[in-house]
Amino acid sequence: MATLRTTLRGTLTAAAAAAALATVGTGAAHAAGWPPLHDGGYLYSGTTGTGTVTAVDLSDLGTCHTLATPARSVQVVSGSASVLLYPGAGCTGAQPWATGSLAQSDLPAAARSYRVVPA
Repeated sequence: MATLRTTLRGTLTAAAAAAALATVGTGAAHAAGWPPLHDGGYLYSGTTGTGTVTAVDLSDLGTCHTLATPARSVQVVSGSASVLLYPGAGCTGAQPWATGSLAQSDLPAAARSYRVVPA
């Protein structure tokens, strides 16, 4: 019985230490990366949420918007809307890239226009 308690205690201690180390690593990575998530949609001219910020009106469904500066990353926090991002102006180009209603991502290619759609 004493051996079982010692083994269990050692396992729990190791798990707690691993969890503490994982939390420290995550906090440091987040501080140097993306801005904190908050409600709304945001397009960034740089990767990982850096550069010029363009706020997206998530209630403006279906309207095509051409960006003055192409977007390289996006954040969306919404329960009802997502964003389609296009490589060409005027919502043209190959297949659009879709965000979903909760997203934080670098884009595979620069986006020059976007349209808000229901999630």
